[in-house]
Amino acid sequence: MAIHETARDFFEACETGKGWDACKAWCQDAATFSCQSDALAEVTSLEVYTEWMKGLLGPIPDGHYELKAFAVDDDRGAVVAAAVFHGTHTGDGGPVPPTGKTVAADYVYVMQFKGSRIAHMTKVWNADHSLKALGWA
Repeated sequence: MAIHETARDFFEACETGKGWDACKAWCQDAATFSCQSDALAEVTSLEVYTEWMKGLLGPIPDGHYELKAFAVDDDRGAVVAAAVFHGTHTGDGGPVPPTGKTVAADYVYVMQFKGSRIAHMTKVWNADHSLKALGWA
């Protein structure tokens, strides 16, 4: 499977809340994660991040993505996906009771490959903007 297919399948599974059980098929066992965001400061593994995304769909049950761009950099063994996450806090969970507020948050994933599997993913995301929009900050 080409890295763009692996990245696409991983992205779809991660963004629809399938969690690590589904996502691990496309990742190295010890795949790492980074994001310069206080909301995800403690998350350093891709396994934990995919479970975080799964959990996010509890308080935001209508959460979905709008893919804006998807690019492959074969020279660097990387795939970049840019998207917008949309959703409304209507479900239980989250730091406060349901607010009914919506978010449209731009974000980027940079998936770095080792061989045919994802070894590291960096998320670029303005968490403060998202948390304020949802009424969580």
